[in-house]
Amino acid sequence: MQASVYLNKDFDKEIDSVIGCAIEEDLGKVGDVTSKAVIGSGVNIKAEILAKSPGIIAGLKVAKKVFKHLSPDIAFTPLIEDGDYVDDGTRIALVSGDALAILGAERTALNFLQHLSGIATETARYRKAIEGYAVELLDTRKTTPGLRLLEKYAASVGGAVNHRLGLYDQILIKDNHIKITGDIGKSVKQAREAYPNLKVEVEAETLAEVKAALEAGADIILLDNMDTKMLREAVAMIGDKVIKEASGGITLANIAEVAATGVDRISTGAITQAAKPLDISLEITG
Repeated sequence: MQASVYLNKDFDKEIDSVIGCAIEEDLGKVGDVTSKAVIGSGVNIKAEILAKSPGIIAGLKVAKKVFKHLSPDIAFTPLIEDGDYVDDGTRIALVSGDALAILGAERTALNFLQHLSGIATETARYRKAIEGYAVELLDTRKTTPGLRLLEKYAASVGGAVNHRLGLYDQILIKDNHIKITGDIGKSVKQAREAYPNLKVEVEAETLAEVKAALEAGADIILLDNMDTKMLREAVAMIGDKVIKEASGGITLANIAEVAATGVDRISTGAITQAAKPLDISLEITG
């Protein structure tokens, strides 16, 4: 199982890279022309960041880095921690320092904070729906291009386990691979020979493919888009021989039913793709 991305040694480096691109996108070469014209330089302000809707907060470190990117002298004081649940009206953090820097960073910082908190909140809903079942909730590679590490971090804050970070850290033989090679057994054999230190997962859409993946010696079998009847049959066939993962068509409405089939883990792109951003704002206080 892939470790959570916030333990990845390159996480901070990648955050800084993403922030740099986002700031450049918003400020361009000229900067915040409105604030420059209306406020000017040399003005210090205080502000607070408020939750305008309830949910799980994620991304405080990212928001802090955004403000510090424009001015290292900005003071950013979190009042809660990532993973905390907040109600509408909760103060999340205090910010003080140069007005041009704070207003220049405001939208970018809030965009990250709202987006990541939305993912953490949606993930927590899915995690809560399968409480009581011995099953893990996994995220997927269905993430916004360029934001994968951040989105997977937010999913982990909400209670998910990070699956593959990319195409490089685990073998996953999917239906398109099998269509090209025409043989699950051959595909697994070649994968093991090419990358002997990596786990081999095989996607199966039918019980015949489950049987073939078992016989090929897969480490994990991904039971893709199966109804609960077929999932139970697949679980019975596999037993404890390998890890059983359900995926495809997983929603908040059916995830508990899927968990009840006895699979070991459930992966879904909905926690990153369908999450609604949390409503968060920055208010000047002085």
